[in-house]
Amino acid sequence: MDYFLTGGTGFIGRFLVEKLLARGGTVHLLVREESLEKIDRLRERCGVDETRIKAVVGDLTKPQLGIDGDVLKSLKGHIRHFFHLAAVYDMGADEESQRAANIDGTHQAIAAAAAMNAGCFHHVSSIAAAGLFKGTFREDMFEEAEKLDHPYLKTKHDSERVVRYECTVPFRIYRPGMVIGHSKTGEMDKVDGPYYFFKMIQKIRSALPQWVPTIGIEGGRLNVVPVDFVVAALDHIAHLDGEDGNCFHLVDPDPYKVGEILNIFCEAGHAPRMAMRVDSRMFGFVPPFIRQSLKNLPPVKRITNAVLDDMGIPPSVLSFVNYPTRFDARETERVLKGSGIEVPRLADYAPVVWDFWERHLDPDLFKDRTLKGTVEGRVCVITGATSGIGLATAQKLADAGAILVIGARKPERLKEVAAELESRGASVHAYQCDFSDMEACDQFVSTVLDNHGQVDVLVNNAGRSIRRSLDLSFDRFHDFERTMQLNYFGSVRLIMGFAPKMLEQRRGHIVNISSIGVLTNAPRFSAYVASKSALDAFSRCAAAEWSDRNVTFTTINMPLVKTPMIAPTKIYDQVPTLTPDEAADMVAQAIIHRPKRIATRLGTFAQVLHALAPKLGEIVMNTGYRMFPDSAAASGSRRGEKPQVSTEQVAFAAIMRGIYW
Repeated sequence: MDYFLTGGTGFIGRFLVEKLLARGGTVHLLVREESLEKIDRLRERCGVDETRIKAVVGDLTKPQLGIDGDVLKSLKGHIRHFFHLAAVYDMGADEESQRAANIDGTHQAIAAAAAMNAGCFHHVSSIAAAGLFKGTFREDMFEEAEKLDHPYLKTKHDSERVVRYECTVPFRIYRPGMVIGHSKTGEMDKVDGPYYFFKMIQKIRSALPQWVPTIGIEGGRLNVVPVDFVVAALDHIAHLDGEDGNCFHLVDPDPYKVGEILNIFCEAGHAPRMAMRVDSRMFGFVPPFIRQSLKNLPPVKRITNAVLDDMGIPPSVLSFVNYPTRFDARETERVLKGSGIEVPRLADYAPVVWDFWERHLDPDLFKDRTLKGTVEGRVCVITGATSGIGLATAQKLADAGAILVIGARKPERLKEVAAELESRGASVHAYQCDFSDMEACDQFVSTVLDNHGQVDVLVNNAGRSIRRSLDLSFDRFHDFERTMQLNYFGSVRLIMGFAPKMLEQRRGHIVNISSIGVLTNAPRFSAYVASKSALDAFSRCAAAEWSDRNVTFTTINMPLVKTPMIAPTKIYDQVPTLTPDEAADMVAQAIIHRPKRIATRLGTFAQVLHALAPKLGEIVMNTGYRMFPDSAAASGSRRGEKPQVSTEQVAFAAIMRGIYW
């Protein structure tokens, strides 16, 4: 038995070809000349040669599919089943391309089927042909479709109309639901339907522990089906006798609501579930014209588009969140009865669908997310680059091919570090600067811009920390002045100096090395934490002003790192700390991904605790304050004595890993 397929190298088509080959048939596939390699890959996939899968060169939009006249004559009378699958299955495609493929292509497919004298024309339509019909849409309904405003809905409906009213060959129509990956392997070839929400789920997973409940949407019922069910049903129904002229809904008879689908994939992706889901129908009392007016307000549209763009969700997808249509499938159930073909439950195969997406379709897989790809050939400025986090970061950026500008206070050490970085093959430019001196900061900015023209990445790392309780600080107001001068004013001076050029070129990223103490409100670090908090607040305000100009900020609430800055506090020798290299990895991730904030989960939890139960947070921090003494330098006791660390202190520090005490 011979078959002819349009769209045979597409997603559904590939699986259908395997089914038809299993029946012993010869499959003829329409293919553009420039895409012949797809046929070779399909033959290899199916384990057959050119005698079983035959390429027919043509074009979907040309008369009779652009098939050569002699080829058409050779196929005449030999094609028992003509499957028309080729179409645009993309909500984001433009109207012109959808009309050309979905409507014009169907006209030409019908003409080719007639020229071949095909036995049956099988048109793979879609539930989109119903438009946004409110209520239950039966298989025998067509003209009742409504709200066909979107080009995808309109062209799927009109292409089905072409078959119903113009096809001279016996035909059958199939309306699959939203087709997703294979229920056994998860295989899928593009992001569509529920996949658009996977990036959002992934980002929530990265931000929150799985046990944290979240708020989401309820939405309408989306009819999601795996490709293997669609193909099995299509293959079975196509070969039944006496079903010509009928339409079949290849759908889930018991579909999930949008919120349920998202929760199923949240569980599959190990992300927090939406414990509370808001049903938009609760706002039904608001007149439609008011709702539409609000949505069309420029600020609302800008915010909506920015959020959707960040999540990778096309705006057109939102119109399907409250999908109003349910699909009756009694004809499909009748013909499938006893075949063993049925729709698996989404919860049973969602894990393989998620896993395949994350391994093969996640958009981030196709972006250069390496440090080298981000900074190679770009001017990166690091302050405090001669030791600790700054030095480790400079080494990573040097190895990644950045044009490295380093600044520090001690010229001798700066020269040593520059030589070491140059020995790694880096382009290094070292400038001596005391970043607590505002005139020196201005000179540094001027020199860098004169020599390099611009700055692409600024890492504000230079900082001063003071560990001293307030009881010992009443006569040391200069501690607060010194920390503010370097940690806040110095950093802001550099930002204000480099920002005009960043804004002019509409590109720039500023990474501020802050402290976990800002999130935990660390006792004994009031001077240090206050200066870092000021920089955090400044950066949030600046980011809000420059958000639409592609100048971005990342704040890293760094936990305790074993650097020279903490060396005077000998008790830190006994508690868990990060290495400078581990801290530099956090800086690298900030430069690559540009998140708003990087913090440990413990730091984030402390911030939430202080917001929800401030007294409890205060008690926890006071407990740590009383457990750990001031340093010898701060209290004026003899230096050089190694502090005695108790078992309780070690246990407490281990539980509160990374927090300053």
